[in-house]
Amino acid sequence: MSTQNQLDYERIAKAIEYIRSNFKLQPGLDEVAENIHLSPSHFQKMFSDWAGTSPKKFLQFISLEHAKTLLKDEKASLFDAAFETGLSSTSRLHDMFVKIEGMSPAEYKNGGKNLSINYSFSESPFGKMIAASTEKGICYMAFENEKQKALGDLQARFPNASFIERQDEFQRNALSIFNKDWTHLNTIKLHLKGTDFQLKVWESLLTIPMGKLSSYGSLANKIGHPNASRAVGTAIGSNPVAFLIPCHRVIQSSGKIGGYMWGSDRKQMIIGWESSQIYSDF
Repeated sequence: MSTQNQLDYERIAKAIEYIRSNFKLQPGLDEVAENIHLSPSHFQKMFSDWAGTSPKKFLQFISLEHAKTLLKDEKASLFDAAFETGLSSTSRLHDMFVKIEGMSPAEYKNGGKNLSINYSFSESPFGKMIAASTEKGICYMAFENEKQKALGDLQARFPNASFIERQDEFQRNALSIFNKDWTHLNTIKLHLKGTDFQLKVWESLLTIPMGKLSSYGSLANKIGHPNASRAVGTAIGSNPVAFLIPCHRVIQSSGKIGGYMWGSDRKQMIIGWESSQIYSDF
């Protein structure tokens, strides 16, 4: 990802924030473009290149009504859809190629003393990221603009591990998730520290198709713990791998976006971006 991608993301985020803050006034393309200091034609092209759809269509995808429709449509068959390939190559399901292996107690005891972790910084369509991996797979991915804070958050998870700034094949495969064509995507291996319950919740998130949404309660039902919505929410909130484990696809039953470790605005943009990849031509 280039620095230009980061600039485009920041401008688009600002534009969406402006539209949402002034939606009652229905600001036109010219007004929004002026607010982010671009010509209307440049803004329209930049937005379409990033999102694959128009600003107006994108806002429909992040609306409350769109979210409610997805929740209603998927209530009965969300996890059955995990066996379908979807509408296009970009809608292939995460569980086809993302594989989770839980760390053994020996691997993370004493603050990860037995772990050697590679890490690298990169850019994504949703801002700057850090990705980290052990010899078995990705152990951490997060959105964070500041490198020192990103590294500090990683080290806090494994305070006694050894760290090397180096991008390896695990990280390159993981970052390829942001390509719009997934037909040649390699299997992505995750090596995660978590309880059996957390791992079960994270694995269940992989079955939510791109462009679809689930609620916390629905997810709790599907994993056989109907009274554990709060525990499911806590496990989702502790997800250590941004985007690859799609916790952003779980929202409140009311259709409201809800919280997100890396910011509710970013969650909203990811949901809209994924919907635009699936539905913009339909």
